[in-house]
Amino acid sequence: MNVDRYFLLNKPMNMVSQFVSTHKVQLLSDIDFNFPEGTHAIGRLDQMSEGLLLLTTNKKVTKLLFQGTRPHVRTYLVQVKNKVSQDTLKQLRDGVGISAPNGSTYTTTPCKVDIIEPPTNLWENGIVLHENQQSDWLRIELTEGKYHQVRKMVATMHHRCIRLVRWSIEDLTVESIQPGQVQEVDEAYFFNALNLYRIFEPNICS
Repeated sequence: MNVDRYFLLNKPMNMVSQFVSTHKVQLLSDIDFNFPEGTHAIGRLDQMSEGLLLLTTNKKVTKLLFQGTRPHVRTYLVQVKNKVSQDTLKQLRDGVGISAPNGSTYTTTPCKVDIIEPPTNLWENGIVLHENQQSDWLRIELTEGKYHQVRKMVATMHHRCIRLVRWSIEDLTVESIQPGQVQEVDEAYFFNALNLYRIFEPNICS
Protein backbone atom coordinates (compact mmCIF):
# COMPACT_ATOMS: atom_id res chain seq x y z
CA MET A 1 0.00 0.00 0.00
CA ASN A 2 1.29 3.45 -0.90
CA VAL A 3 2.00 5.74 2.04
CA ASP A 4 0.83 9.32 1.63
CA ARG A 5 3.25 12.17 2.29
CA TYR A 6 2.71 15.64 3.72
CA PHE A 7 4.63 18.89 3.18
CA LEU A 8 4.72 22.47 4.45
CA LEU A 9 5.99 25.03 1.95
CA ASN A 10 6.81 28.65 2.63
CA LYS A 11 5.57 29.99 -0.69
CA PRO A 12 7.43 33.10 -1.79
CA MET A 13 5.91 36.05 -3.60
CA ASN A 14 5.49 35.90 -7.38
CA MET A 15 4.74 32.18 -7.39
CA VAL A 16 1.42 30.54 -8.20
CA SER A 17 0.05 27.66 -6.13
CA GLN A 18 0.20 25.06 -8.90
CA PHE A 19 2.71 22.78 -10.58
CA VAL A 20 1.79 23.45 -14.23
CA SER A 21 0.42 26.42 -16.13
CA THR A 22 0.01 27.61 -19.70
CA HIS A 23 1.29 31.03 -18.58
CA LYS A 24 4.89 32.06 -18.01
CA VAL A 25 4.79 32.22 -14.23
CA GLN A 26 6.87 30.85 -11.37
CA LEU A 27 5.47 27.45 -10.39
CA LEU A 28 5.67 25.03 -7.48
CA SER A 29 7.67 22.79 -9.80
CA ASP A 30 10.41 25.43 -9.72
CA ILE A 31 10.96 24.71 -6.00
CA ASP A 32 14.21 22.83 -5.36
CA PHE A 33 12.51 19.77 -3.89
CA ASN A 34 11.72 16.33 -5.28
CA PHE A 35 7.97 16.09 -4.70
CA PRO A 36 6.52 12.62 -5.30
CA GLU A 37 4.11 11.98 -8.12
CA GLY A 38 0.56 13.00 -7.25
CA THR A 39 1.50 15.85 -4.91
CA HIS A 40 -1.02 18.70 -4.95
CA ALA A 41 -1.60 21.89 -2.99
CA ILE A 42 -4.35 21.96 -0.37
CA GLY A 43 -6.08 25.26 -1.00
CA ARG A 44 -4.04 28.04 -2.51
CA LEU A 45 -2.41 31.42 -2.05
CA ASP A 46 -2.61 34.03 -4.76
CA GLN A 47 0.53 34.87 -6.70
CA MET A 48 1.53 37.90 -4.61
CA SER A 49 0.81 36.32 -1.21
CA GLU A 50 3.44 34.52 0.85
CA GLY A 51 3.60 31.91 3.54
CA LEU A 52 2.16 28.55 4.45
CA LEU A 53 1.00 26.28 1.67
CA LEU A 54 0.17 22.67 2.48
CA LEU A 55 0.90 19.93 -0.05
CA THR A 56 0.17 16.23 0.03
CA THR A 57 -0.38 13.13 -2.04
CA ASN A 58 -3.53 12.43 0.01
CA LYS A 59 -6.52 13.37 -2.13
CA LYS A 60 -8.94 13.31 0.81
CA VAL A 61 -7.34 16.07 2.89
CA THR A 62 -8.75 19.06 1.01
CA LYS A 63 -12.30 17.92 1.71
CA LEU A 64 -11.52 17.14 5.35
CA LEU A 65 -9.82 20.47 5.98
CA PHE A 66 -11.83 22.98 3.96
CA GLN A 67 -15.19 21.31 3.39
CA GLY A 68 -15.74 19.66 6.77
CA THR A 69 -18.15 20.76 9.48
CA ARG A 70 -15.42 21.91 11.86
CA PRO A 71 -13.86 25.30 10.99
CA HIS A 72 -10.07 25.56 10.99
CA VAL A 73 -8.28 28.76 11.94
CA ARG A 74 -5.99 30.40 9.39
CA THR A 75 -3.76 33.22 10.63
CA TYR A 76 -2.47 35.98 8.36
CA LEU A 77 0.03 38.77 9.00
CA VAL A 78 -1.01 41.68 6.81
CA GLN A 79 0.72 44.97 6.16
CA VAL A 80 -1.65 47.68 4.92
CA LYS A 81 -1.14 51.17 3.63
CA ASN A 82 -1.95 53.95 6.13
CA LYS A 83 -2.94 53.70 9.77
CA VAL A 84 -5.93 51.56 10.77
CA SER A 85 -8.60 53.12 12.99
CA GLN A 86 -10.44 51.40 15.81
CA ASP A 87 -13.68 51.76 13.84
CA THR A 88 -12.10 49.92 10.92
CA LEU A 89 -10.94 47.16 13.26
CA LYS A 90 -14.47 46.76 14.60
CA GLN A 91 -15.99 46.55 11.14
CA LEU A 92 -13.42 43.98 10.00
CA ARG A 93 -14.12 41.92 13.12
CA ASP A 94 -17.88 42.07 12.68
CA GLY A 95 -17.87 41.29 8.96
CA VAL A 96 -17.67 43.38 5.79
CA GLY A 97 -19.14 43.04 2.33
CA ILE A 98 -16.71 41.87 -0.35
CA SER A 99 -17.22 41.19 -4.03
CA ALA A 100 -18.34 37.69 -4.95
CA PRO A 101 -18.98 35.85 -8.24
CA ASN A 102 -21.62 37.12 -10.66
CA GLY A 103 -21.54 40.63 -9.23
CA SER A 104 -22.93 39.61 -5.86
CA THR A 105 -21.69 40.67 -2.42
CA TYR A 106 -20.57 38.30 0.32
CA THR A 107 -20.51 39.36 3.98
CA THR A 108 -17.54 37.86 5.77
CA THR A 109 -18.11 36.01 9.02
CA PRO A 110 -16.87 37.54 12.31
CA CYS A 111 -13.15 37.08 12.83
CA LYS A 112 -10.27 38.19 15.03
CA VAL A 113 -8.36 41.27 13.86
CA ASP A 114 -5.71 43.12 15.84
CA ILE A 115 -3.06 45.72 15.14
CA ILE A 116 0.37 44.28 15.92
CA GLU A 117 3.91 45.60 16.07
CA PRO A 118 5.84 45.17 12.81
CA PRO A 119 6.98 41.53 12.88
CA THR A 120 10.70 41.08 13.45
CA ASN A 121 10.71 37.39 12.51
CA LEU A 122 9.64 37.81 8.89
CA TRP A 123 12.00 37.29 5.98
CA GLU A 124 12.88 40.04 3.52
CA ASN A 125 10.94 40.03 0.26
CA GLY A 126 12.16 43.15 -1.51
CA ILE A 127 9.26 45.46 -0.67
CA VAL A 128 10.54 48.92 0.24
CA LEU A 129 8.14 51.68 1.29
CA HIS A 130 8.71 55.37 0.77
CA GLU A 131 10.17 56.87 3.93
CA ASN A 132 7.03 58.98 4.43
CA GLN A 133 4.58 56.14 3.81
CA GLN A 134 2.61 55.13 6.88
CA SER A 135 1.41 51.58 7.35
CA ASP A 136 0.06 49.20 9.95
CA TRP A 137 0.41 45.46 10.49
CA LEU A 138 -2.67 43.38 11.25
CA ARG A 139 -3.02 39.87 12.58
CA ILE A 140 -6.17 38.37 11.09
CA GLU A 141 -7.55 34.98 12.13
CA LEU A 142 -10.17 33.51 9.80
CA THR A 143 -12.14 30.30 9.70
CA GLU A 144 -13.13 30.74 6.06
CA GLY A 145 -11.09 31.38 2.97
CA LYS A 146 -12.85 32.92 0.01
CA TYR A 147 -10.42 33.68 -2.82
CA HIS A 148 -8.59 36.99 -2.20
CA GLN A 149 -10.70 37.39 0.96
CA VAL A 150 -8.13 39.18 3.12
CA ARG A 151 -7.14 41.56 0.33
CA LYS A 152 -10.79 42.31 -0.39
CA MET A 153 -11.58 42.85 3.29
CA VAL A 154 -8.92 45.51 3.80
CA ALA A 155 -9.69 47.08 0.42
CA THR A 156 -13.33 47.43 1.44
CA MET A 157 -12.07 49.54 4.35
CA HIS A 158 -9.97 51.68 1.97
CA HIS A 159 -6.59 50.16 2.83
CA ARG A 160 -4.28 48.75 0.18
CA CYS A 161 -2.67 45.45 1.08
CA ILE A 162 1.10 45.85 0.87
CA ARG A 163 2.14 42.45 2.12
CA LEU A 164 0.14 39.34 2.99
CA VAL A 165 1.65 36.34 4.78
CA ARG A 166 -0.29 33.23 5.72
CA TRP A 167 1.48 32.46 8.96
CA SER A 168 -0.35 29.36 10.08
CA ILE A 169 -3.24 26.96 9.67
CA GLU A 170 -4.21 25.68 13.11
CA ASP A 171 -0.87 24.59 14.66
CA LEU A 172 1.07 24.29 11.40
CA THR A 173 3.25 27.36 10.81
CA VAL A 174 6.05 28.66 8.59
CA GLU A 175 7.86 30.27 11.52
CA SER A 176 10.96 28.08 11.07
CA ILE A 177 10.76 27.67 7.27
CA GLN A 178 12.53 30.03 4.89
CA PRO A 179 10.86 31.20 1.65
CA GLY A 180 11.02 28.52 -0.99
CA GLN A 181 11.88 25.82 1.53
CA VAL A 182 9.87 22.65 2.17
CA GLN A 183 9.43 20.80 5.45
CA GLU A 184 8.09 17.25 5.30
CA VAL A 185 6.08 16.04 8.30
CA ASP A 186 4.65 12.64 9.12
CA GLU A 187 0.97 11.87 8.89
CA ALA A 188 0.32 11.70 12.64
CA TYR A 189 1.89 15.12 13.22
CA PHE A 190 0.06 16.62 10.23
CA PHE A 191 -3.40 15.45 11.29
CA ASN A 192 -2.84 16.22 14.97
CA ALA A 193 -1.62 19.78 14.26
CA LEU A 194 -4.68 20.43 12.10
CA ASN A 195 -7.04 18.93 14.68
CA LEU A 196 -8.32 16.46 12.13
CA TYR A 197 -8.07 13.34 14.23
CA ARG A 198 -11.71 13.48 15.28
CA ILE A 199 -12.61 12.64 11.69
CA PHE A 200 -9.53 10.60 10.93
CA GLU A 201 -10.42 7.25 9.37
CA PRO A 202 -8.17 4.18 9.40
CA ASN A 203 -8.37 3.99 5.60
CA ILE A 204 -7.57 7.69 5.01
CA CYS A 205 -4.44 6.69 3.11
CA SER A 206 -6.15 4.13 0.91
